[in-house]
Amino acid sequence: MLITNALLPDDREVDVRTENGRIAAVEPSLDGSADIDADGKRLFPGAIDVHVHFRQPGYSRKETWETGSKSAAAGGVTTVVDQPNTDPPTIDGEGFDRKAELAAASYVDYGINGGVTADWTPEELFDRPLFALGEVFLADSTGDMGIDADLFAEAVEQASERDTTVTVHAEDATLFDESVRDMPANGTGRDANADLWSAFRTAEAEEAAVERAIEVAGDSGTNVHIAHTSTPEGIEAAVDGGATCEVTTHHLFLSRDDLDDLGTHGRMNPPLRDEERRRDVYEAVADGTVDMIATDHAPHTRDEKDASIWDAPSGVPGVETMLPLLLEEARQDRFSYERVRDLIAATPAETFGLSRKGRIEEGYDADLVLVDTSEATEIDGGMLHSKCTWTPFEGRPGVFPEMTMVRGEVVYRDGDFGDAVGENVRELDGQ
Repeated sequence: MLITNALLPDDREVDVRTENGRIAAVEPSLDGSADIDADGKRLFPGAIDVHVHFRQPGYSRKETWETGSKSAAAGGVTTVVDQPNTDPPTIDGEGFDRKAELAAASYVDYGINGGVTADWTPEELFDRPLFALGEVFLADSTGDMGIDADLFAEAVEQASERDTTVTVHAEDATLFDESVRDMPANGTGRDANADLWSAFRTAEAEEAAVERAIEVAGDSGTNVHIAHTSTPEGIEAAVDGGATCEVTTHHLFLSRDDLDDLGTHGRMNPPLRDEERRRDVYEAVADGTVDMIATDHAPHTRDEKDASIWDAPSGVPGVETMLPLLLEEARQDRFSYERVRDLIAATPAETFGLSRKGRIEEGYDADLVLVDTSEATEIDGGMLHSKCTWTPFEGRPGVFPEMTMVRGEVVYRDGDFGDAVGENVRELDGQ
């Protein structure tokens, strides 16, 4: 395929030729008849979302690999990393193989993270093309997926021996404010007092858990990645400790001020923070302190969310709206297009060792996203492709892709989907 007259994030206008799933040439002018005339539209490397929950196996009423990956493709995401808390959880060889079988339905490339519990079998997990350990719940009140410091230290040692990243969900449950549970939580769904969740899961709990995770990892040389940092203090602790970190789009754009509208649809872990903290997190993303944006795409049905704040499940969808929201920030000159590229593609690829992804350069996978940045459209949950059919970003402007390619194959174009072509990125890289 030959794409002509494409504007890259750094404002170079180029032609791009793809062959056999790779980028064969990127030049100001290439010979041949254009398959696609970009006509000055922006061409981005495919986004890499290192934190999604596609819910299979076990919870297909919420999402499937097919629906989740279609949502990803329509949002310009060409690689996802799925987390282990499915049913069965991805904590052993059988769990990994079951998930890998279902992932064959994916429209985008994927990685599969392994989980750490008292029953995990690291030898079986590491015998598979595992992406990373994560989302490891350190000292968090999350039931079967929560672990203590000793088990976390064992996981770090196992990961260090195999040069595998450990992704940490950093909240210390001992610092949650239990007194909040005595406060009245009138109403359900949109009418619930959702701010109680933010008051309960304190900001201090995040910072303490980040520091603890880095302390336990110590001098092991293990790559520690902090998932969904939601506070400036958590980000600072990660940076000071030499860990990488991600910020989600909901923590970037939403705060406790939005909970009157969102109700229990705005319950997630970590919770939304106050507006001042949100602004500080935004600044850390804009100035380069934060390594990457991810979504923690965690869909639930509307009925499940329509409960009290103590009974509703935690999580929101986001894989389809991540890049559109960031592109709108760039369109409004709040971010540069280069910063968007780094947050969603170049830095995630570099951080997690995806040697063939994240750049529009010769030899890289032809994971490409074409967007018209001249105008935005209003985000409408009913028009998105996640099975849950709702979004916390309802009514906000976003710049959506016209076309998404995965290794040279068009998987989404102008509302239509091609074929499912996803492959495990560790197998693609031969690891």
